[in-house]
Amino acid sequence: MLGIESRTMLLIGQEGVNALRDTYAVICGVGAVGGFALEGLVRAGVGHIKVVDIDLFDPSNLNRQILCTTDTIGKFKANVALERARSINPSIDAKAVVCLISSETAPGILDPRPDILIDAIDTIEHKVSLLRTAANMKIKTFSSMGAALHFSTQSIKVATLNKTKVCPLASSVRSRLKDINTDCITCVYSEEPVSVRSPNINTHGKNILGSLPTIPAVFGMTLANEAIRYIIKK
Repeated sequence: MLGIESRTMLLIGQEGVNALRDTYAVICGVGAVGGFALEGLVRAGVGHIKVVDIDLFDPSNLNRQILCTTDTIGKFKANVALERARSINPSIDAKAVVCLISSETAPGILDPRPDILIDAIDTIEHKVSLLRTAANMKIKTFSSMGAALHFSTQSIKVATLNKTKVCPLASSVRSRLKDINTDCITCVYSEEPVSVRSPNINTHGKNILGSLPTIPAVFGMTLANEAIRYIIKK
């Protein structure tokens, strides 16, 4: 792994590289935000990763999802993510799970217990189920709030869940988890008011929101960066 680690080692030293190499991360959701989070962790040298997603790539994903190309449309996102991770670092210990995340499946997804969890799920019911399970297990979690309908990269912030502001998704998640201790959940969110320029489109019961390619990328890489900082400081 010398090639992938050489520049990182210049910055964080051998001890930091070893910490990343020994880390086991679970990434739930490898679409717009999660795909970039995966990219950051793999290229930083995180040695053990499980990716979880039930969705297939479709043409609408091409504008913002790094793992979506004309060649991957119709393929499971988790399987494409696994191939991507191995193409960057052939020695990585990686696993793909095609699974719907719910209160029933979350305990199994988090077994064995990861060192860190990346939550990039965009459906609130499934997101809350995962975060509740992780918080009860006291797993250090880095969670993406709403990246759609935003334009400003300067408005993207990092805070624990109970200190997030403005973001409607964060507010809803916080309300649903108010009965448990969420100190282990660090969020990436935006304090930019939601744009009114992009109407919601309901397709098969799912709200489709307008999104630039840039904002989810910053969200995903910020999640990865916060996770890397946590690992090397720990």
